[in-house]
Amino acid sequence: MEEKGSISIHTENIFPIIKKFLYSDHEIFLRELVSNAVDATQKIKRLAAIGEYKGDLGEPKVVVSVDKDAKTITIADNGIGMTAEEIKKYINQIAFSGAEEFVERYKEAGDRSQIIGQFGLGFYSAFMVADRVEIITKSYQEGAEAAHWSCDGSTEFAIKEARKEDRGTNVILNVAADSEEFLEPSRIKTILDKYCKFLPVPVEFEGEIINNPNPIWTKQPSELTDEDYKNFYKELYPFSEAPLFWIHLNVDYPFNLTGILYFPKIKNDFELQRNKIQLYSRQVFITDEVKDVVPEFLMLLHGVIDSPDIPLNVSRSFLQADSSVKKINTYITKKVADKLAEIFRKDRETFEKNWNDINVFVKYGMLSDDKFYEKAKDFVLLESIDNKYYTIEEYKALTQANQTDKNGNLVLLYTTDADKQHAFIEAAQSRSYDVLKLDSLIDSHFIGLLEQKLEKTTLKRVDSETIAKLIEKDETRESVLNDKEKESLKGIYETAIDNKNMTVEVAAMSPDDAPVVITLPEFMRRMKDMSKTGGGGMMFMGDMPDMYNVTVNANHTLNQRILNAKEDNKGRIARQAFDLALLSQNMLSGAALTSFVKRSFELIDKE
Repeated sequence: MEEKGSISIHTENIFPIIKKFLYSDHEIFLRELVSNAVDATQKIKRLAAIGEYKGDLGEPKVVVSVDKDAKTITIADNGIGMTAEEIKKYINQIAFSGAEEFVERYKEAGDRSQIIGQFGLGFYSAFMVADRVEIITKSYQEGAEAAHWSCDGSTEFAIKEARKEDRGTNVILNVAADSEEFLEPSRIKTILDKYCKFLPVPVEFEGEIINNPNPIWTKQPSELTDEDYKNFYKELYPFSEAPLFWIHLNVDYPFNLTGILYFPKIKNDFELQRNKIQLYSRQVFITDEVKDVVPEFLMLLHGVIDSPDIPLNVSRSFLQADSSVKKINTYITKKVADKLAEIFRKDRETFEKNWNDINVFVKYGMLSDDKFYEKAKDFVLLESIDNKYYTIEEYKALTQANQTDKNGNLVLLYTTDADKQHAFIEAAQSRSYDVLKLDSLIDSHFIGLLEQKLEKTTLKRVDSETIAKLIEKDETRESVLNDKEKESLKGIYETAIDNKNMTVEVAAMSPDDAPVVITLPEFMRRMKDMSKTGGGGMMFMGDMPDMYNVTVNANHTLNQRILNAKEDNKGRIARQAFDLALLSQNMLSGAALTSFVKRSFELIDKE
């Protein structure tokens, strides 16, 4: 006997609404239908476990099949099944009151995909690709009769008796002409790999089980070996290098969360490594955009997070940032900090070996999260020019005696390019000063953080001043030149350089120091560095010309020779000395470099 009726919704046609408002993500129909089939399969397993179902459980699984000739896709399970009455209750009576008003409200809001989740229409996502959907189902209940339901996407449905020997449900999609791409087995396989790879019930397609129902994040850490973790990483990212180490998340209070986060080897192109954390809900893939769940500074981590407590709409597509998400975010931050502290404490050698790969995570975390800073300040490492690593406190103890200036401030020197700044590093080392390597993208911001957090401590790039001014002491060096000679020497250099962006001064330095030193003041250089990396409020600095200080060493014999040279030769020698200073910092190019080479040959020839 066949029954016909209308689905209880307040709109004339489900099909165009779903089609219109989810056009950009049609493939989720398969995730929704396979997930429903998995739920039905798990329910029968639970009933069997508590003794409410005493029949033969068989081999619980979901089978997906495609018939290109018939233009159908079938999702079949041997789960709990439904009676005709249950079909009418769960399929026909959709909570869709006020749908038309909802559609109008979201038409301009740009949040169209919420329509599925708002009204519990996971099953009806089938109409995104099908112009007719059939259900053939038989309940597990003793004596139940099979039922056949069909609908063409309008509010009209038909339900009648059917022939089906075994319990379970077959959902049959008669694929619409504009969605025949989904009749290609390769397309279906791709979608199953994306969304169903770790579903907790075996999913069969074309005779093969395509999923891993027991991924390692569902197990206890005590059950797993290092090889298990490495193999799972390879399963997630087949073409990536092995990870440095990992963190197993496993908490059941005050929320449920499992997962594994891996620290990968950092590549230069950070963007290629982002969005590699996959979010699951009960092993159903949701998204790889997890910025609300995972702190921004950990977005370069790889791995899996699974939580049934993350609030998702029924389409399982969109996170809603509420208190649960914030608690999970805080927990992950703490867990990562604790793991790094543990590795540092137990195996510092390995920690140091991996430091260049993990320092971006740590420094970014310290910059963005005060609680993380408080934990990380004990294990963040500073690398010196001689490739030794120190904690902040260790480095302060190393440099305190020799690098404290006359005002009692500890001055930490650093380089951003050891090759280009070699002459300045050498000058610092000649005074037994230590020099740090701070040459990563994030270090211009990290330097500011250290100065903010550490009392009476400042950081200066090794080429930002002459060595005497980098760390000013209570000592004065006498000049061999009198004031008139110094003024004359300054004028010679200003005329020879002829550049309004170069400020010349004559200073009493060691005779062993260079005759001319060119420096970009720390403040200006730092602001320009920050503007390059998007420092707030500093973008304008990138357009400003570099303003350099040119320090002429009054005690160097070359400058004394310039004063004693013939008038027509003073400027040439001064320019040559200045160009040599430029050349030492890779600042000489183009016409200026050509002139320098010609002048060099002329001066040699005269000798």
